[in-house]
Amino acid sequence: MGIVDQVGSGVTLIKKGDRVVMPFNVADGRCLNCEEGNTAFCTGVNPGFAGGAYGYVAMGPYAGGQAQYVRVPFADFNALTLPPGKEHEASFALLADVFPTGWHGVTLSKFSPGESIAVFGAGPVGLMAAYSAYLRGASRIYVVDKVSERLTAAKKIPGATAVDFGASDPVQTIIDENGGKMVDRSVDAVGYQAVGSGKGEGEVPNVVLEQCIKVTRATGGIGVPGLYVPSDPGAPDEKSARGMMMMSFGKLFEKGLTIGTGQCNVKKYNRYLRDMIISGRADPSFIVSHDIRIDDAPMAYEKFDQRVQGYTKVLIHPND
Repeated sequence: MGIVDQVGSGVTLIKKGDRVVMPFNVADGRCLNCEEGNTAFCTGVNPGFAGGAYGYVAMGPYAGGQAQYVRVPFADFNALTLPPGKEHEASFALLADVFPTGWHGVTLSKFSPGESIAVFGAGPVGLMAAYSAYLRGASRIYVVDKVSERLTAAKKIPGATAVDFGASDPVQTIIDENGGKMVDRSVDAVGYQAVGSGKGEGEVPNVVLEQCIKVTRATGGIGVPGLYVPSDPGAPDEKSARGMMMMSFGKLFEKGLTIGTGQCNVKKYNRYLRDMIISGRADPSFIVSHDIRIDDAPMAYEKFDQRVQGYTKVLIHPND
């Protein structure tokens, strides 16, 4: 997110001085996937791979976006214009990734207004999924994590119940809190780096998917915006290292559950979420815990990774 400093000769819709925000993924707007709205899987920006992104491994030659200046390819398509000034600065910054991705996770679950939903993971994406469920009319929202600052942030979402999976079985706790019933929808906002509930227990890559299958009612839906990768050298076992894991597919089938996965097609949502922010209908900035200079980014990344000192969502101001 920032102010346009220069425009190339092929750019016609964006002009110098515009305030814009870009999706974390790069798309050309021309391929079949882009035409269908699936811009996270553009086949024109990263030959041999469906999808491109700024500064992400295997996602093309595009330099990272956490910098003083960013070169934006296909700018007319990728840049979303914002009102001039500095109003809603923090909320608009979240349009680049976590707010649309949280919304996407709820969409993947095939959620409808009035339904109940459980969100596993209270990181930025999980909090935005729970907040999106609130905005979309969820009857009950459960947010699962074990980091106290994240659970505190989850409680800021109207109607949300924070569930500490380090203190109790989250599936049974949610069912008990939900009047003895499973929820209609669930969201895995954790991904392959999920950890077990035991003290000192390390990665258990399939644990959240298993919990989603257990806690979601028959014919309900599961959304998976949490990241899973085809190769993980640091995985706890050989199969997980190759992107494979045990999963209760029989129970998934028996219950008739649907499951939606994949990175967020940010452009499918960001224009509408922007307008919800402008109108006052949405204010996702409550998740921002720290504003920092770019020189402090390595320290902030370390604290965020360690889940310490309340580093739940950090905004970098590279030109301050």
